[in-house]
Amino acid sequence: MFETLSKFFITGGFFMIPLGACSVVTLAIILERGLALRRSRIVKDSLARAIADLGYGDKTLLIEQLSADQQTVLARLVRSCLLYLPWTKAENTEALQTKARAEVSQMERGLVFLEIVVGIGPLLGLLGTISGLITIFAHVADSGGLATQGMLIAKGISEALHTTVAGLVVAIPAAVAHSLYVRRVDDYSVELETLCIELLGKLYSESEETAAN
Repeated sequence: MFETLSKFFITGGFFMIPLGACSVVTLAIILERGLALRRSRIVKDSLARAIADLGYGDKTLLIEQLSADQQTVLARLVRSCLLYLPWTKAENTEALQTKARAEVSQMERGLVFLEIVVGIGPLLGLLGTISGLITIFAHVADSGGLATQGMLIAKGISEALHTTVAGLVVAIPAAVAHSLYVRRVDDYSVELETLCIELLGKLYSESEETAAN
């Protein structure tokens, strides 16, 4: 099998090199994002449950303890809420939004490369195929014309199409992974926003009622 893959790669010519590099980096990003976007790294159910169970005006000792012990995205956002609690709700919300944008940017890290590979993978494959066909017909022209070179042309075209296949093989997993990870980040963003809005509403309810009176 390794010999077959090696022959396939060598036959494809120069453009198999960038395609091979794209495939290696794509695989690395898919694996790394798969680990980084696990739910246990983003939201721990214990902290989410503590926020949901927190009553208006209740003590936040449990939430403080859980957020301090955890290294999830939600825990970092909760720590930001609690750190800026002496500020007004509007100021705290603005600071939280800035922190949340930074966290979402980290969750999206590497996804832009997958998007690029989806676009350039088939193009590199097509470019390699066209380059191969140009070389084939140039050799045919120098060696006696199409009539006597039918088998050579067929073999050459088959070899030239290797880069097209390689481009699609690289682009298709990248497209699937990009779509799945973008959807996952969007779902996490909505859940994190909902939890943080709920927490802010409960943290500032008592002070708002006092100010109203």
